[in-house]
Amino acid sequence: MDTDFFWIYDIPPAKLALLSIAVFVGFYWLGLIFIRPILRQFVKNTPAANDIVGYILSCFCVFYGLLLGLIAVTAYQNVSEAGSNVTREAAALSALYEDVSRYPEPHGQNLRWLLRDYTRYVIKYAWPLQQRGIIPEEGTIRAEAFNDRLLDFEPRTPAQEILHAEALRQFNHFLECRRMRLFSVKSALPGSMWYVMILGSILTIVMCWMFDMKFIAHLALGGILASYLGTMMYLIIDMNQPFRGDVSITPEAFETLYRRMNED
Repeated sequence: MDTDFFWIYDIPPAKLALLSIAVFVGFYWLGLIFIRPILRQFVKNTPAANDIVGYILSCFCVFYGLLLGLIAVTAYQNVSEAGSNVTREAAALSALYEDVSRYPEPHGQNLRWLLRDYTRYVIKYAWPLQQRGIIPEEGTIRAEAFNDRLLDFEPRTPAQEILHAEALRQFNHFLECRRMRLFSVKSALPGSMWYVMILGSILTIVMCWMFDMKFIAHLALGGILASYLGTMMYLIIDMNQPFRGDVSITPEAFETLYRRMNED
């Protein structure tokens, strides 16, 4: 979904779900009143028209149902992978913080302060940007400042050499995890999937309009189908952006780490 539609995520989840259902049900009911009489002209003289339409609809729904299921799984996997990236970065940052805590002063204190500053930046400034679909850039400046200060340290004992080598290795791992988190900010379903989903839902509703049944029954049964289509669409929209919506990644891992850092 394009960032132009990010205003959708400013709507509370419950209201967004109800809005999605209302759009689909409203479309079904309006089409039932105004479009169905036109469509019925094509099949009204066909023997066993309901059976034919039902057979075609059942075949179509098998493929469309599989598509919706696969897309929902893909969207959830994007969220899950983004969450894993965040957890890995926080874990790497925690391990790096433990390593530099063993450095002699004042090097250890300065390095710890830089890591606390980076963690605070991620929580307070980077996360709001990610929620708007913007990749935060200032974290790179803080990471480079830490790298420069880390390279300024000159080990004087074999133990310090081992510790310094481990800190450098852990810092590289942290950078890798950080890049993966930033890549996740733009992770979303491609536009072609949205077109196929929307077209499939419209075709499903159009074929349901062609059934011959009592108007009240058509309203009730069609409304149930349309409401479920709206619910599925809401679910996929909600999971489309890993850092937005009700099903989204929070900075909890960094917040927990930041509290522990301040206890030192």
